[in-house]
Amino acid sequence: EGGVANVTKLTACVHFGTHMDAPMHFVDGAGGIDGIDLNKLVGPACVVDMRGIKEITSIELKRAEIPADAKRILFRTDNSELWNDLGHEFYEDFVAITPDGASWLVDRGVVFVGIDYLSIETYHTTDFATHKTILGAGIAVVEGLDLRNVAPGEYQLVCLPVKLADRDGAPARAILIDEKESA
Repeated sequence: EGGVANVTKLTACVHFGTHMDAPMHFVDGAGGIDGIDLNKLVGPACVVDMRGIKEITSIELKRAEIPADAKRILFRTDNSELWNDLGHEFYEDFVAITPDGASWLVDRGVVFVGIDYLSIETYHTTDFATHKTILGAGIAVVEGLDLRNVAPGEYQLVCLPVKLADRDGAPARAILIDEKESA
């Protein structure tokens, strides 16, 4: 309209697209997205292939043979195929982490977990035990990852949320660096 610059307005919930949850999203009195330790968000990460299962349970996690030293884990599930149609309706029966799977992650000392749909927890939950367990343990959470073209294996992760003061989440940019390819 004749202006000297293009300026886009964005009005949205912070839990859209690839985004991170802050502890305060489900834990009363916990910190906001700006308080997450950045050391959890950068470093070695393991992409785990969980395609073909309906829920990420402790049993499935044991079967996955995740390296004992894996502290940042990203789950590639059947959810990834949903991103082939960006106009798809919200899918309620996505693959998610069960409460016992969340406890398994906490017990393993994981500091970061990510999944390839819009929540780590089933849509039909009433108690939000998965979120409360993971966020209550201080594990950083990224949701809405596009892992369609990412092979299982070891990577370097950089995942930084928009720095919003005292908020329950924020959009994030997550990248995986394959050091084998860049060598």
